[in-house]
Amino acid sequence: MILVDTHCHLDLPDFDNDRPLVIERARDAGVQGFVLIAFSPTRWEAALTLAEATPGMVVALGIHPNEADRYDSQVEQRLRQLARHPLVRAIGEIGLDFHWKTTDAKTQERAFRRQIALARELNLPIVLHQREALHELLAILEDADPPHRGVMHCFTGDPADAARFLELGLHLGIGGIVTYRSAPDLRRAVQMLPADRMLLETDAPYLAPVPYRGRRNEPAFLRATVATIAELRRQTEDEVARATTRNAVALFRIPLSIE
Repeated sequence: MILVDTHCHLDLPDFDNDRPLVIERARDAGVQGFVLIAFSPTRWEAALTLAEATPGMVVALGIHPNEADRYDSQVEQRLRQLARHPLVRAIGEIGLDFHWKTTDAKTQERAFRRQIALARELNLPIVLHQREALHELLAILEDADPPHRGVMHCFTGDPADAARFLELGLHLGIGGIVTYRSAPDLRRAVQMLPADRMLLETDAPYLAPVPYRGRRNEPAFLRATVATIAELRRQTEDEVARATTRNAVALFRIPLSIE
């Protein structure tokens, strides 16, 4: 079984004490590909250095909506330059977050729209983030010349929400929340997703799946998410792995040999 974690933050300090062991455990669990999400200018160079040293790892660079006030012409130019690095395969994570309210909605929207445009200029997919801003995010995407190429990270919506993202051309990233009994809408959505539009992710170190909930998440735990998805879709775990890995390799151009 070959798996790809399409959204992880292994560059964060949470992993400073045992990062090599975390990556070794991931490989032992079948996780051979990683999309490292560098969501702040302060993380960009460190993420690229880690990816250069880790076979199978590629990078997404962007500015998270909670840091949207950092986005100016100088930062955009730096992002444009770094995004030409051969291991940068997406712009993200970008979007809207109205939960923490660290930046106002207009500032977030401006940074979001600029990064959508930059991704299109560079022919890169986008990695989307939204929290308590679903309708506003969808409105911007619908206004920004769809279809789009990319993924709605940490999708937690219902089948109707899934349909709207699919219509926009996007993949859906399914993580540990699908293992929670408290997420019935998401579990119903996963049952109806087309196999060619689903991706696996951990968001490590966040959102660990059952039975690891409450612990630091890591890519090796992706196997628990695969097991739940397979049960919900009445498929084998190998079928889920093959489909999602094929999707990840195609979208992010991950250097893995798959059947």
